[in-house]
Amino acid sequence: MNQKVVIIGSGIGGLMCGAILAKAGYSVTILEMNKQIGGTLQTYVRERHIFDSGVHYVGGLDKGQTLYKIFDYLGIMQDLKIVKMDVAAFDKIYFHSDNKEYSFGQGYNLFKKNLIDSFPSEEKAIVEYCNTIQKICASVPLYNLKLTDNFKISSYYELDTKHFIASLTSNIRLQNVLAGNNPLYAGVGDKTPLYVHALVINSYIESAWRFVNGGSQIARSLCKIIRSHGGVIKTRTKVDKIHVDHELVHHLESDDGNKFFGDYFISTIHPSQTLKMIDSNIIKLSYRKRINSLENSTSSFMININLIPNSFKFSNSNYYCYLTDDVWNGMEHDDHSWPKFYAVFHSEFAKRNEFAEGITIMAYMKYEEVSRWSHTYNTVTHPGDRGDDYATFKKIKAEKLIDCVEQKFPGFRKCIKSYTTSTPLTFRDYMGTTDGSIYGIKKDYKDAIKSFISPRTKINNLFLSGQNINLHGILGVSISSLVSCSSLINLTDLLNKINNEPS
Repeated sequence: MNQKVVIIGSGIGGLMCGAILAKAGYSVTILEMNKQIGGTLQTYVRERHIFDSGVHYVGGLDKGQTLYKIFDYLGIMQDLKIVKMDVAAFDKIYFHSDNKEYSFGQGYNLFKKNLIDSFPSEEKAIVEYCNTIQKICASVPLYNLKLTDNFKISSYYELDTKHFIASLTSNIRLQNVLAGNNPLYAGVGDKTPLYVHALVINSYIESAWRFVNGGSQIARSLCKIIRSHGGVIKTRTKVDKIHVDHELVHHLESDDGNKFFGDYFISTIHPSQTLKMIDSNIIKLSYRKRINSLENSTSSFMININLIPNSFKFSNSNYYCYLTDDVWNGMEHDDHSWPKFYAVFHSEFAKRNEFAEGITIMAYMKYEEVSRWSHTYNTVTHPGDRGDDYATFKKIKAEKLIDCVEQKFPGFRKCIKSYTTSTPLTFRDYMGTTDGSIYGIKKDYKDAIKSFISPRTKINNLFLSGQNINLHGILGVSISSLVSCSSLINLTDLLNKINNEPS
């Protein structure tokens, strides 16, 4: 075949598309603006401890499950070092007001049992909730690696997560527990469609896993596959222009003037950023306006903490902790009321014992809170100094967040050896989004179709992929990559190979 595909971005979408197409015989080149590949899979080391920058756990990796099948087909499953999270409690939902933990178990039987134990009079609502989640997931063929013309959710497009859960039970606490890990998808009350909630949480209920020494191993394994088929991955290469001639992309141009030619091109960066690179009336003004009008989901503030050895007990569960009783209002804060929620993720390491080595604390943060420093830029490739006032801002926020964690885990502060922080500016600079959004384009059940973006464009050899196409997260982006690659290879044959079925 030897047709050449040039891919913009080396996040999970770019690497997944690259690996699929390389295995199919295409000549693949991936262009990444940063020093490190991987997008949200990037990791970094502080005091010999590896921290994840975005992905802290993943679902659907038990043998026979969707993500397992995709990774197994690509040939990376056997290389991944993963550990299954606590089967009885992969996530714990905690409210400061009642000082009680509500555990999410793996497998629907245990998931239901845990909740019924906590809410014995709500068995009917809990069973109906689980049945609906499974029904929604079964209705999306490609989520189950079945053939479909496109990504469809049918009638579930127009259902709102918050209102649906409220329709099952009048128990306010149960309503909030069921939506308690909505930071997985930046859930917004009266906006987030039920299908988003269902597709995300179902994969973790099926099985939940941590990466030993970080999720960047996925990126490295995919690179290995791409390169083994002759593919090329160029870092420190920022694409500035997409040159179009006669309804086809002719070549890409990087900021240092280099040109990259190909037969097909895939952009995995934000669609609005892609459109800014294209100076052609083939992309209609109405389409540009629609894409540019889409609202991005929120960003976050993260603290990555190195702990004093043998000081803080390791937990094989994640904690989603709320300082208010409403899990949907985490983004509705000002400087005084921040944070309304925080999550705690323990880092997985090779020689685990009863004590943790490092943890990550995450809270929502709006880009507006750091916009006064928006003119600055700081990465490993292009280091910069945002100034003392920015350092002071981060220090104040970090200490306030640590105070909140201290309430849940008394003595926690004394266990801290050192820490580093990330803000929306960090995610903007490393992930390439304009506002540091780490969840992609925000979905709204009132106009669900508007935020669905076709991988095909009006430019015949330019396609889109990544977390902004249909669904974010490792599983969501993997499925979106299958859709994008189906423009170049036969989807039926690809799914048969993934499912290990005869063509």
